[in-house]
Amino acid sequence: MGGTSGRGGREHVRVAVIGSGFGGLGAAVRLRREGITDFVVLERADSVGGTWRDNSYPGCACDVPSHLYSFSFAPNPDWPRTFSGQPAIRAYLEHVADTFGLRRHIRLDTEVRMMRWDADELRWEIETSVGSLTADVVVSATGPLSDPKMPEIPGLAEFPGKVFHSARWDHDYDLRGKRVAMIGTGASAIQIVPAIAPEVERLTLFQRTPPWVMPRTDRSITAVERWLHRQLPFTRAARRGLLWGLRELQVSAFTKRPNQLGLIESLAKANMARSIKDPALRAELTPSYRIGCKRILLSSEYYPALARPDVDLVASGLKEIRGSVLVAADGTETEVDAIIFGTGFHVTDMPIADRVVGAEGQTLADSWKDGMQALRGATAAGFPNWMTIIGPNTGLGNSSMILMIESQLNYMADYLRQLGMLGGKVALGARPSAVNRWNRQVQARMERTVWNTGGCTSWYLDAQGRNTTVWPGTTGEFRRETRSVDLAEYEVLRVGEREQVPAAVSATAVGAGAAPLPGALPPDPRASNAGEAGFAPGGASNAGGAGFGETAEEVA
Repeated sequence: MGGTSGRGGREHVRVAVIGSGFGGLGAAVRLRREGITDFVVLERADSVGGTWRDNSYPGCACDVPSHLYSFSFAPNPDWPRTFSGQPAIRAYLEHVADTFGLRRHIRLDTEVRMMRWDADELRWEIETSVGSLTADVVVSATGPLSDPKMPEIPGLAEFPGKVFHSARWDHDYDLRGKRVAMIGTGASAIQIVPAIAPEVERLTLFQRTPPWVMPRTDRSITAVERWLHRQLPFTRAARRGLLWGLRELQVSAFTKRPNQLGLIESLAKANMARSIKDPALRAELTPSYRIGCKRILLSSEYYPALARPDVDLVASGLKEIRGSVLVAADGTETEVDAIIFGTGFHVTDMPIADRVVGAEGQTLADSWKDGMQALRGATAAGFPNWMTIIGPNTGLGNSSMILMIESQLNYMADYLRQLGMLGGKVALGARPSAVNRWNRQVQARMERTVWNTGGCTSWYLDAQGRNTTVWPGTTGEFRRETRSVDLAEYEVLRVGEREQVPAAVSATAVGAGAAPLPGALPPDPRASNAGEAGFAPGGASNAGGAGFGETAEEVA
């Protein structure tokens, strides 16, 4: 679906959404529900799905229960398993695109190469691989797990065998009978190792830091359960609510009382002991940091795979490559035919930031060179009418990111409402003072968390050692913080002028909303609503969303 013709004949749209994963498709659905149809979704790949399209490695699955890892406005009663695999999740996203009529807005094979803010026209100029367009508002939903990170290993370029990243799996390469090296022990690696171990000749796992691994209690969801969820939707909502509530109760241990996690460590050690009988191997697999400092991984097959006689563990990082021989930091040498890197993504240095040029001619990457920060995880100072989904400090350590995405979609929707109420050619620019206050309070709360005190180095931390990734609270808190836009935190921009908006005007324009987090932000006119009901996933506020149970198709 196209927009109008702008200056110079270029297409102009009200909103340009970048990416078609959960964030991008969710934004598209919310735009349509807000009555906005003048938008496009720009996707660099040839299909929708985001990380669930890109990650198709053997064993790929979600570590969040299926009924919580889905949109509240698009419930799926027919999830095949309690923890769904990649094919089912990707099919779900394709179904969302079809059910909500999003295909007409989506432009595949369209990579965004540069976005520049035009201060004179108050709009974004967007250059893509297939042409250019302009937009009043940009919603960046590229996600933090979209660009694989490959380490710089001496000799890698001269390796004669096969090399690929887990997020770019080469399905044409036959691993059967090959000597394979798996580099890394993160969430992807612990799924890949048990999936490929039975078919390769020998598998060597290079482990720089051991993860904490808990059992993954996955099972098929019975036909009776599915029938109940289709016929009695309240059972589906109750299941989702229970999954959500249990995880909300766990948050304080991660954010305020890390010492309470000792019991969980004991359970993780018991899980290891059931499969790993060799004391020396158990010692190499036992982390020296507090559980939760790094992402807790779920697998019931990982440790049994490591106990196989044809699987070796090198408890040291990869240092260099000499021909077909991999040399670890401890001197261990291993000759292999193929190398699979499970080395994560560019999370705190997202490549999209190099392609966003703001009001002062500075890229977002330059603006964030000392650490990512965004007001309420959405808007950055110096980048008017630009917001990100899954922005800085919106990640989670124990629950579903879909909950955070939906909260940010609420914020996006109110942001657009505020632009509409202000009228005319207008933009909102996050005030640096508001962004800094928000970031200071988030970082102050982060000091007590297990992610900062647990004694590990994780991908949650940036190059300066600051946690710019995780949210230090519950999903309910975040939902309240992003329910509506406070115009006092923004500068209203009009062509040729800048209008200062006092807090009193903000209170009138915004109305009731969330109270600020304790301790940092100044008094807010919305504070009187701090006691109102918190987030209840799948509750009445989501009435009217399409329920997949009412269709004949099965998502899986």
